[in-house]
Amino acid sequence: MYWTLIRPIVKYTCETWVLKENSVQNLMIFERKILRKIFGPTKEVNGLWRIKTNEELDELIERNNVRFIKSQRLKWLGHVERMPNEREVTRIYKWKPLASRPKGRLKNRWEDDVRFAEN
Repeated sequence: MYWTLIRPIVKYTCETWVLKENSVQNLMIFERKILRKIFGPTKEVNGLWRIKTNEELDELIERNNVRFIKSQRLKWLGHVERMPNEREVTRIYKWKPLASRPKGRLKNRWEDDVRFAEN
């Protein structure tokens, strides 16, 4: 159910997202809530039931949504870099605006976010 319903909906167009810290946290919270519903509680040796820990949930799936989204963005970056210069996507990607960015704390751009994730 997780692989066929939840993950495709969550990852839809994830290649274009700028992942901010709060969106990463929200994705992780959402994913863990769903996984706890799917896998249910764990029965202890003494007969008591408890919810699964985050570490147990991470062991149950090989790659969480955030890691998957980061890998998809790197794939998309490689795809765009290999495109011919005449393509609209490449022209938009390589376009540099004439105006400068506003003063203050700069917002992350998609390229900044992806290049930072590479390192």
